Amino acid sequence: MTSPRSSHALPCAAPRPLVLPSEERLLSPHTGYTRAHWEAAADGLLQAAWQWSTPGRALLDLPGRPSASGVRSDGLEGYARTFLAAAFRVAGAGGEDPHGWLDRYADGLAAGTLTPGRDDTESWPVIQDHTVFGQPMVESASVAIGLRLTRPWLWDRLDAGVRDRTEDWLRGALRHTPAPNNWYLFPCTVAAFLESVGRGDAETARAKERALELLDGWYRGEGWYADGDGRAFDHYNGWALHLYPVLDAYLSGDAELSARYGGRLREHLEGFSLLFGADGAPLHFGRSLTYRFAAGAAVGLGAVTGHTPLTPGTSRRLISGALRYFLDRGATGDDGLLSLGWHGPHDATLQPYSGPASPYWASKAFVSLLAPADHPLWTAPEEAAPSEGPDRVLALVAPGLLVQSTRTDGVVRLHNHGSDHLRPHEGESGAADDPLYHRHAYSTVTGPTAGENAPDNHLAVVLSGVRSSRRAFRPLGAGHGDGWGWAASWHRPVFASGAPMVPGLRVESVTVARGRNELRVHRILGAPAGARLEHTGWATGPDDAVRSELLGVYGWQTRDTVRAPQGTAFTRWAVVPRLGADTAGAGSKGPAVLVSLASLSAGPGATPLAAVLTGVRVDEDGTAVEAVWADDGSTTRVEFEPMAVHHDRGGHGAGVDAGA
Repeated sequence: MTSPRSSHALPCAAPRPLVLPSEERLLSPHTGYTRAHWEAAADGLLQAAWQWSTPGRALLDLPGRPSASGVRSDGLEGYARTFLAAAFRVAGAGGEDPHGWLDRYADGLAAGTLTPGRDDTESWPVIQDHTVFGQPMVESASVAIGLRLTRPWLWDRLDAGVRDRTEDWLRGALRHTPAPNNWYLFPCTVAAFLESVGRGDAETARAKERALELLDGWYRGEGWYADGDGRAFDHYNGWALHLYPVLDAYLSGDAELSARYGGRLREHLEGFSLLFGADGAPLHFGRSLTYRFAAGAAVGLGAVTGHTPLTPGTSRRLISGALRYFLDRGATGDDGLLSLGWHGPHDATLQPYSGPASPYWASKAFVSLLAPADHPLWTAPEEAAPSEGPDRVLALVAPGLLVQSTRTDGVVRLHNHGSDHLRPHEGESGAADDPLYHRHAYSTVTGPTAGENAPDNHLAVVLSGVRSSRRAFRPLGAGHGDGWGWAASWHRPVFASGAPMVPGLRVESVTVARGRNELRVHRILGAPAGARLEHTGWATGPDDAVRSELLGVYGWQTRDTVRAPQGTAFTRWAVVPRLGADTAGAGSKGPAVLVSLASLSAGPGATPLAAVLTGVRVDEDGTAVEAVWADDGSTTRVEFEPMAVHHDRGGHGAGVDAGA
């Protein structure tokens, strides 16, 4: 299969921003987006990216800083990740390809696989172990999915030699070692494609068996996988750990796999669907956030496959809300290319593996286009997002996360007591602090401060001027009741300079969420003489509509604000509220117990934090804290030995216990 332009570069027409149809507010009252908007967005993103193809169309060398894997790997990434968008676009339209996308990818396939590894204009890099610039293994999965989705219109029309060369290149993913996490799903996906075109064998069977064995071992319950053997829970759950096996089961028609992995996706979406703000924003938490609206891929896949607890109107509200959120906020520049960042370019959002084409993993969101035009995903009226409903507090016990959403402002907050992204072979080190995982809280309207600035939402022990990091943390429990919930964890403070740890030093942290307020309780054991304690709240910008407050209610002695000139993904420059105390004044005869109230809000009518509680009492031995809420007289009791949190509704009878 060749196109008339197979030996020439595409004309370098002046790039332009995305052009979308007019809003459709009758069918989509919340976002104005329909299936036509999704098709136009896919076409626009593809058109902009293809301006940068090599003459033979094998590589898309987008402008920008290279990744750690190098320019050639980045060019393959541009080809493979945009191929995903094109494949979803064409397959969802039953093979209609008015822009001729598949001709381009067919030409690129032929050129890229002709002499893999050669240092010329078109050749693809060979697939190697993850330790040897292994990024091509990641991209092999996107190539495989693209070929599988478009088989009747691309693969089946390729010359036999091109098909054989493509298989040879793809099999490199089966013969090399993936990274010890979601990467095992890449050779699995390649194997599934090869089997689907009659090229399976013992090697493909082993790749699938190994990946699914690991995946089942990483499953922690409540629809959540760990991304590897540690405790990494983030957006990779949706756009990788659920997407690959569920899509494979759907395309193959394997009822057993569909029941197993589709059931987990359904359960995942019960809680995950709350992690989108009323403005459409996904939660800003974890790595690879430059993939942006790929955060909605699991929602779209659930609607396509039927493995979802959400109505079609709610599903479309979430995926279209996320797509529009980023397109409205500058995710594509004047050249129409997705930038490396969040709204626009933002270096602190990136990782060493991020290259110019990395943002195009956002193409996974276009899995929703596999639902045809007459599918309820596109024909049902949009409904409100879960975060637009009543205030909710949801404890996700398996990953150790506490979700808090408020209707008046549509803000969603995540209190992190279980996802540290620490791999089992890594030791704890303050030098390895990661702002995208190690802060206590994240939201849909704020980002963490950069590592070189004052940390937000952090409890630090300060020794000789060095602030501790929260590197590895262990869940102590989580639970929720009617309108409230809690989560807790403990960690050993680690220091970037001087002694890396202090023997016996331990911090236990509890978050109780209720309405828009957060009761934050910290117990510090084994603090050495002369240590100082600091705690910070949410980072916001001077012109933000969202407001951050932090108030010490027990044990804290000072209150001020610190500046974060590097800002966040949401603001160029930020300030962070801070509390401070000397250990001598916070419990020198035993554990230091400190209690604070925090809030992050954008809506009207917020009660000042000073009026939220009527009293706080701490047991003399530091084993329990009681707080009385002013609005209804209810009492929250936090017990440390053993960890438990109870909420008594005052005059309404017996207390409610949300145990671990």
